[in-house]
Amino acid sequence: MKTIHLLAMAATVTLVSGCMLGPGYKRPDLSVPKQWSEPLAGGESGKTPTQEEWWASFGDTTLDSLIKRAMADSFDLRIVEARLKEARALEDISGAALWPQVNAAAAYQRSQARKSDTSSSAGISAVTLTQNGLSVTSAAPGPFGTRLSSTGGSNTSLTISPGAKAPERQSDFFQTGFDASWELDVFGGIRRGQEASRADTEGVEEMQRDVLISVAAEVARNYFNLRSVQSRLDTAKKNIDAQTQSLDLARSRFQAGLTGELDVKTAEAQLASSKSVLPNLEAFVQMTIHRLGVLIGDAPGALQEELAPKAPLAPVPLEVPVGLPADILRNRPDVREAERAVAAATARIGVAEADLYPHFILGGSLTGSSTEFEGITRGANRLWSFGPEIRWPIFDGGRIRANIQVQNARQEQAITAYEQTVMLALEDVENALVAYAKEQNSLISLNEAVEANQRALELAKQLYANGLIDFLNVLDSERSLFAIEDQQLQSEALVLTNLVALYKALGGGWEKAYPERLEQNGAAALEAVNSLAR
Repeated sequence: MKTIHLLAMAATVTLVSGCMLGPGYKRPDLSVPKQWSEPLAGGESGKTPTQEEWWASFGDTTLDSLIKRAMADSFDLRIVEARLKEARALEDISGAALWPQVNAAAAYQRSQARKSDTSSSAGISAVTLTQNGLSVTSAAPGPFGTRLSSTGGSNTSLTISPGAKAPERQSDFFQTGFDASWELDVFGGIRRGQEASRADTEGVEEMQRDVLISVAAEVARNYFNLRSVQSRLDTAKKNIDAQTQSLDLARSRFQAGLTGELDVKTAEAQLASSKSVLPNLEAFVQMTIHRLGVLIGDAPGALQEELAPKAPLAPVPLEVPVGLPADILRNRPDVREAERAVAAATARIGVAEADLYPHFILGGSLTGSSTEFEGITRGANRLWSFGPEIRWPIFDGGRIRANIQVQNARQEQAITAYEQTVMLALEDVENALVAYAKEQNSLISLNEAVEANQRALELAKQLYANGLIDFLNVLDSERSLFAIEDQQLQSEALVLTNLVALYKALGGGWEKAYPERLEQNGAAALEAVNSLAR
């Protein structure tokens, strides 16, 4: 009957265990602009960004291959993948508290002891009393020890003979059993803890996606810089060839007596100055190749043969969809990670509040012990117990309530950090939009300047050959052309790297690589986007 009562109480407690303390999570409401403040003046459009890899828009198969390899073997991604395994294991640990805990134990002991000898007291077997030539032996144990008896007389001597050593006895002891306990999550503290761990895991998943975007952007940025420097190196060599021809022309005119030695020396100085640029550019090429090798998770020189041959820069896509500001709530992994941190902090408030209330535990044990192994299962050698337990902290010096205040403060911090992350994400996009558009305008001007300097150099060479201008004019035209061509190549690379920064700021590109929780984690964000759009 008692057992029935206990089971009924356990069932009642389980029925009311649907109660969960702490605030229910609600995504923080943010005021996000409906449109970008910067005008879309560089080929961007307000269309929703596609969930495809943005790097494919450049049409460069080598870049696609590098990013694919980086996603497979990047050191940064491998580190965050290990963190994700850790987070998932911690989530499993938090969920294990919802289940009964069962422990089994077994023990064996072998002991040794001496047998007690009741025929003698304190190990004395005999006492011999000699008196005037008479011998009396007595060793009679009594209720208060061994009693000695003798007759009177003089010249008495007493001899006590020790008894034989008591024999030893060995014995075995076997014990086995198990105990079980189950804490009923009446007030939801354990479930809130599991909820917090799940949010932590989802936050690490978002961190993984953020690292993926960063790795892809870093590979693209270094790749475009490599191709740009290779083009600059090629242009510098062409400029050196042109300056060599100018030096030959100056020497021939000097040998013909048409000009002085100053023109020759000036041409030699400019040629040497131009050659001094080559080592720095060559070093940058090698260092960038090394950097790309490490980014894909390989040795620094692994890409030497593949990337050493010069290749042109990729063309700029004709259209770049950037969507609306509210889209970053769904697309940016760092924003999603910050939102998950708010969810985890909110759940931990419930964990702290549950400590104010009683903890209900069902426990039981079953133990068998015997001096013989076969006797463990006998009914007479078995002990069992079962019953509920209630633990309720009555006085703790305010520790529990202080911990609740701690968790509330941490939630406030997480909400503020989430708001800051959103605003920083908007800032990233706005800055990338203006940088991308303005650099394209700068490139247009540089293209015009290159054309004008090329024409000016052609005219200067013709006039000098006819003796109509000084040789310094030719050298100035060559110097100006080389400088403006170098700026042009740098600007072309900067347009591409600024576009990479824009893609990274928009946060896309991870969906195809990590789609498993896109709908789960992004459902609330998508609803927020739709509500803002309405």
